[in-house]
Amino acid sequence: MIAFLASIRPDSWNFPLFLHVAGAAVFFGAVTVAAVTQLTAAKVPEPDRLRRVAFRTLLIVGLPAYIIFRIGAQWIYDKEFPDVDEDPTWIGIGFITADLGALVFLISLILAGIAVWKPKGWLSKTSGVLSVILLIGLVIAVWAMGAKPT
Repeated sequence: MIAFLASIRPDSWNFPLFLHVAGAAVFFGAVTVAAVTQLTAAKVPEPDRLRRVAFRTLLIVGLPAYIIFRIGAQWIYDKEFPDVDEDPTWIGIGFITADLGALVFLISLILAGIAVWKPKGWLSKTSGVLSVILLIGLVIAVWAMGAKPT
């Protein structure tokens, strides 16, 4: 049934869906890189270098990717559900994850930035833990987008 529905999706939905999926994939990758570098920074001889990599990855890659995936999500939502009284469950999971994830992401970004200028291990570690929490939320959202629970 889903394959059939995907085959009749209008072509005008392809670009916003591409933006959403590509932006989300890049965002997931950026948060993963940041989490790994922040959580391993204390175990290397030059932790400041990894802290800078984490911060720059979140700022230069993660922030634009989040904006792109969120714009794509809203754009495809407006096309697919223009006049719906109640959203499907998977849409609600996606919105909650994206909106709460933005808050967690911004806190992680700020902590990573402070950890670059004031090299304190707990700032970087806290940012890394927040990034892991965000990754867990993103995995749940990916499951919801794929499984489409009712």
